[in-house]
Amino acid sequence: MPQLKYLLIEQNQYTDETLTAMHNLVAAIIRVEHPASSQALFDLIDLLNDWLADNPELRRIFAIWIRAVVLRRSRHAVVLPKIDDLKELKMTLTARFETWAEEFEQRGIEKGLAKGMAKGIEKGTHTGIAETLHTLLQQKFGDLPAWVDQRLQQADTAVLQHWVVRFVHAQSLHDVFES
Repeated sequence: MPQLKYLLIEQNQYTDETLTAMHNLVAAIIRVEHPASSQALFDLIDLLNDWLADNPELRRIFAIWIRAVVLRRSRHAVVLPKIDDLKELKMTLTARFETWAEEFEQRGIEKGLAKGMAKGIEKGTHTGIAETLHTLLQQKFGDLPAWVDQRLQQADTAVLQHWVVRFVHAQSLHDVFES
């Protein structure tokens, strides 16, 4: 039976400030896995590049691993070329992050416009049905009591449409609004 010893490192027990103060590769690895921002990741790459200046193989391994972390965290939605140099990785990520930020901003604007248009159309439809029903009720039943306007304003579009259908055969306001 092998007798193994291990050291358990609970990542969640360390704050970013504590990890920064440690100045070791394990702390850097934890920080790469959970960077506070894109700038924090760039700073870590610079730091690792300095720390590993005399070990090109370890720098290459870290570059490959950081690229894999970025791809994994993006759920492979990101396309990154194969890179085995930390400086090249940082330059590539910087360019990609700027492009992604612009794309996300554009998508946000487009989603916001679409959502705003949909709400506008919905409100316009609601207002149109309410005003049309009000006019029809006024034509059929004469002056309307205040409670009719209040109910028309408070009703959602589906209820207004239901009232329009009921209006066709209604003999009184009660027939339209009461079940």
